Amino acid sequence: MTVTDPRPETATPPAAALPAATTAPSTAPTTASAELVHRPGRWIDNWNPENATQWAKEGKAIASRNLRWSIFAEFLGFVVWQLWSVVVVSLPAAGFQLSTGEIFWLISMPSLVGATLRIPYTFMVPRFGGRNWTIVSAGLLLIPTIGLGIAVSNPQTPFGVLLLFAALAGFGGGNFASSMANITFFYPAAQKGWALGLNAAGGNLGASVAQFVVPIVITIGAAATLNLPLAGFIWVPLIIVAMVGAYLRMDNLSSAKADITASLAAVKEPHLWIMAVLYIGTFGSFIGFAGVFPKLLADTFPDFKGIAIGTATVTLAFMGALVGSLARPYGGRLADRFGGTVITMGAFTVMGLGILGVILTLPMQNFAVFLLCFLVLFAAAGMGNGATYRMIPTIFALRSDNGIGAQRKAAAALGLISAIGAYGGFFIPQLLGFSKTTFGSYTPALGWFALAYLAFLAITAGVYLRMSKKTGSRI
Repeated sequence: MTVTDPRPETATPPAAALPAATTAPSTAPTTASAELVHRPGRWIDNWNPENATQWAKEGKAIASRNLRWSIFAEFLGFVVWQLWSVVVVSLPAAGFQLSTGEIFWLISMPSLVGATLRIPYTFMVPRFGGRNWTIVSAGLLLIPTIGLGIAVSNPQTPFGVLLLFAALAGFGGGNFASSMANITFFYPAAQKGWALGLNAAGGNLGASVAQFVVPIVITIGAAATLNLPLAGFIWVPLIIVAMVGAYLRMDNLSSAKADITASLAAVKEPHLWIMAVLYIGTFGSFIGFAGVFPKLLADTFPDFKGIAIGTATVTLAFMGALVGSLARPYGGRLADRFGGTVITMGAFTVMGLGILGVILTLPMQNFAVFLLCFLVLFAAAGMGNGATYRMIPTIFALRSDNGIGAQRKAAAALGLISAIGAYGGFFIPQLLGFSKTTFGSYTPALGWFALAYLAFLAITAGVYLRMSKKTGSRI
């Protein structure tokens, strides 16, 4: 279930103004040339980004302002979502006695919870307003950050408590769905893809920044010890800034509506589930490998401690998430030009080659080659994210019927697919952990992933390349 895409043909007329204390939208009639009405609580009525006059006069400035703060809040969500992937590598050195299986549960639990939260989070924007929900969802990030700081301050903390706060870090993963749902209402169709790409890429960068900053912060000035609580505490001031910024600078749109009918129709559409599987392959690979990469580096090259920056040390694990994040918008742009199917097929091909490169070169124990192979994988996964996401509206346009419009079904499908795809962040660490504990090596799991990418490639070609040729459309 998700929200509708408020273009003229699908938007529901807003309701009459309600008291400022309410969060419900209004029902006043609207026209294509209606002036924007600003109500207390930063509610805006008559929003129509397809109206060129309204967009040029004030709509573009309002949308840009909301996008900037949305990116910042979502960025912090991804930071919090990935904190445990960085911290777990340092837990043994800090005195924590954890098994390999327990460590991989701490890595994967945030993704499990975050993916699950994405579905209800999508509903929060039309229910409470984009600005209001951004304040709340950012505020919820204070719980896992402060909780992490307290939990890792004592090596005697029970594993159950550590797992609880790792699960609560899933709040950050849910933020993606509400943030994307919110921004889609602000932009006209011609600019929606790029705006959503920026929003997604800005959020994805949070994974890389967390993996770069946290190792520095916990080691700087710490001498022979680690200051692990700072891994959580340092983000608290920024989260407060995001809350205040959203309160002062973001807006609620009364035109944002929940569309349960379209969501139920999308669930019955076979292509939703096919695309969800493909999105597990692209986004799921990005978030899954981003989360587990620090652990893979530490286990595969235990003698490589990282790069010294003053008295601090930083590993190069952050480069994977960085490359994948920066590649995402370009995957979308290439999909606009050549079709998402072709770019997605190329992405799965390169991802498979990247994994095979890792498997074949592991016996060399060459850090540079290992890193390069994974960076190729991350870049391809990032481009695949953008390309796969771009395919969805086109596919649903070709599958439109006289009941629920293609646009409404596509908007519903985007939210559901993004939620399902995020489960890859749980499966990848779990399979790697199983491979390590069962076979004593990560190689079997890497082989499984290579076979999975081959299967994803076959599905994309067999279903959507064929559909593209049959319909004469560039999917």
